[in-house]
Amino acid sequence: MPADALPPLQRLSALGQSVWVDFLSRESIRGGHLKELIDDYAVVGATSNPTILQKAMTAGDVYDEQIHELAAQGSDVSETFWALAERDIAEACDVFRGVWDGGHGRDGYVSLEVDPRLAYDTLETFREAMRLHESVDRPNLMVKIPATRPGLAAIEDVVAKGRSINVTLIFSLRRYAEVAESYLRGLERLIAEGGDPSGVASVASFFVSRIDTEGDRRLDEIGGHDELKGKLAVANAKVAYDHYLEAFAGPRWEYLAGKGATPQRVLWASTSTKNPAYPDTMYVEDLLGPDTVDTMPEETIKAYQDHGSPEVRLRSGVEDARRLLDDLKSAGVDYDDLTDTLERDGVQKFAASFAELQEALSAKHQALALA
Repeated sequence: MPADALPPLQRLSALGQSVWVDFLSRESIRGGHLKELIDDYAVVGATSNPTILQKAMTAGDVYDEQIHELAAQGSDVSETFWALAERDIAEACDVFRGVWDGGHGRDGYVSLEVDPRLAYDTLETFREAMRLHESVDRPNLMVKIPATRPGLAAIEDVVAKGRSINVTLIFSLRRYAEVAESYLRGLERLIAEGGDPSGVASVASFFVSRIDTEGDRRLDEIGGHDELKGKLAVANAKVAYDHYLEAFAGPRWEYLAGKGATPQRVLWASTSTKNPAYPDTMYVEDLLGPDTVDTMPEETIKAYQDHGSPEVRLRSGVEDARRLLDDLKSAGVDYDDLTDTLERDGVQKFAASFAELQEALSAKHQALALA
């Protein structure tokens, strides 16, 4: 079939961008829905986070049997949560294993995040990431580590041990550059110690829509700059991708690639449009480019399949994007404060979802323990 006759998501994939779904649940894994997304919507990976797991585990009764078993065995709430999550992630990894095998490890990954309460503890984040890799025991698992400053050292250490990582909650260009550097140093250490980097994969999850939500809010407070609204997120991402092209090129990278290393692709996260005044697929359309990943909630996946218009746009207008960042600064938007705020808020939101999930599981745990 000619490329222009393919559905939008299949055409998007043919242009070099991988589609991952930003949701997982036991029902979708076991009921065949996840396989349907692979077969019909070109989905080649999945991501999860504490908020996603909270929604999945607190809805319905699909987890009740395992919760009852764990309660009978004397497991506490924390042990119960990780047992539930690790089983879901392992089963999802198995669903995507054919994708992983067929693409030689380029896609087919499923992500599970470390406890978000560890986001500012380097050593415990490292230990938890290693534990999750060992417990889930799937080659197509990516453990998610937040890109806080303490997280950077943990990222490097985990990569140096030959494990795959999804670095999450990246908002600023400075932090993205630090994340790429942590990955490169981790690979260099792995190779120096005689390890094989060919089994290590990583994505840098650069958040999108939240940038515009906060940027627009600040522009509203300042007033008089409506022409700048809804543009910061895409501009920010385009400049980040430009850095990706620089970081994974040249003699340093060529040496690592010669040893079997693969680039840490940029992953566009938070790609659903939060402002109803903006097109529902704008972040997918504007950030389509080769060797990237776009993780979308299912409603965005279906919207794009319905009316997406795939075309490589990521490399166009990069200088305009840089000028927009300057214009926002001139308008009074403090970029560093904005991105630092979003990072803190992101960690806090995931920690809050994790706490709410544990509270809900505790109630179920107690009820089923008496059943």
